[in-house]
Amino acid sequence: MVGELVRKIGEIAMIDLSGLDSNVYLLGDTVIDTGTGFNFVRLYDALKQLKVNLNDIKLVINTHCHFDHTGGDGYFLKAKIAIHENDAKAVEDGDDELVNAGFFDGKAKPRKVDIRLKDGDEISGLRVIHTPGHTPGSICLLDEKKKILFSGDTIFADGVGRTDRPGGNEKDLEESINKIMELDFDVLMPGHGEPIIKNAKKELDAMLKG
Repeated sequence: MVGELVRKIGEIAMIDLSGLDSNVYLLGDTVIDTGTGFNFVRLYDALKQLKVNLNDIKLVINTHCHFDHTGGDGYFLKAKIAIHENDAKAVEDGDDELVNAGFFDGKAKPRKVDIRLKDGDEISGLRVIHTPGHTPGSICLLDEKKKILFSGDTIFADGVGRTDRPGGNEKDLEESINKIMELDFDVLMPGHGEPIIKNAKKELDAMLKG
């Protein structure tokens, strides 16, 4: 532990801003997801604990377009924004419905997307796995060498992503879960909640069968 806001898991820093925000993951000069943007002071304090400046971040990868994962993107002024091509338009248009901002009493702001990701792309040492269902452009990110999977809101330690918001699709999510379970990983870093830091695939398999 670095502090109540930050948990270190190997070289990964996991930042827990609030119950509404996504988990924010820091890997060097890359951030995966940025929360709602409502908790700037907590984000600033967490990065300060890690001796990282906001302007040090060169890349933000969003696992999908929802507000609780993209709302803080604008704080990283020097970073390029990357998201799957199927969710990019919602972010660039500031589409409140697809970004799901109202659910969090927020307001979506149009953001330029610098990198439109596709299935199989490599970015910041991670392989992009397109896993639609929660949103059309949901992705997971796989560190193949360290067998770490960042799963966004596709799958969690205790369940799977919801499909009842705009853009959700239950059949797509089922296919995405099957795709995930064909991957080789030992550690799960989800979009919300607790990570699974060993035997993650085995634990997920038991959860899904239960």
